[in-house]
Amino acid sequence: QVQLVESGGGLVQAGGSLRLSCAASGRTFSSYAMGWFRQAPGKEREFVAAISRNGGSTSYADSVKGRFTISRDNGKNTVYLQMNSLKPEDTAVYYCAGDLRLSLATMSNTAASYDYWGQGTQVTVSS
Repeated sequence: QVQLVESGGGLVQAGGSLRLSCAASGRTFSSYAMGWFRQAPGKEREFVAAISRNGGSTSYADSVKGRFTISRDNGKNTVYLQMNSLKPEDTAVYYCAGDLRLSLATMSNTAASYDYWGQGTQVTVSS
């Protein structure tokens, strides 16, 4: 089992940047592909980015491609989401999630694949 705690959210002006962090407890962080999802008020939770267990493969939603970068440090049990060129439509609660899987190099874009979730961190982008 793994516990996930997000941090780094806040209020930023459009065009600005934020870096979200997600710290995982336990010794098996490298057994999990990791993902970031977000949910805006009145909307469904949506996929943002994912990274494989070994960090060699990544995937992004079209809406964030070229602006956001997911990375991980297995030595620090942490996954990051660097968000640049933020837009008001990026405003949401951002969640990190862990997907226990055997494959080192694959990951899922589907929320149902993820076993563990953090509590979320609010990101607000003002225009």
